[in-house]
Amino acid sequence: WPLHWAQGKFLTLSPHSARSQNMQNENGDNVDLYIPRKCSWTNRLIRAKDHGSVQINVANVDPVTGLYTGETSAYALSGYVRDKSEGDMALTALVEANDKKAAASQE
Repeated sequence: WPLHWAQGKFLTLSPHSARSQNMQNENGDNVDLYIPRKCSWTNRLIRAKDHGSVQINVANVDPVTGLYTGETSAYALSGYVRDKSEGDMALTALVEANDKKAAASQE
């Protein structure tokens, strides 16, 4: 069986069915090769051919010290949002909403 490296594990191509080849890890669990992302702003699926989409990782900062905590928050924006020139507004609103959630959970 051919071995492939994905998601931090070796995966084997299942030889049982020629029509529907499933990827399996060494435990025999079925895993997908492609997991689609969703736009963080519109909740639309980001298709593989959407070359205008971006994923931006924003650093999490300690509110007391103002230092980077070593963690990030990932935001995916579809090409549709960026094409409408709403990417900057969407990212700002998403980060502000995340900050409000973090502040509320610390209280």
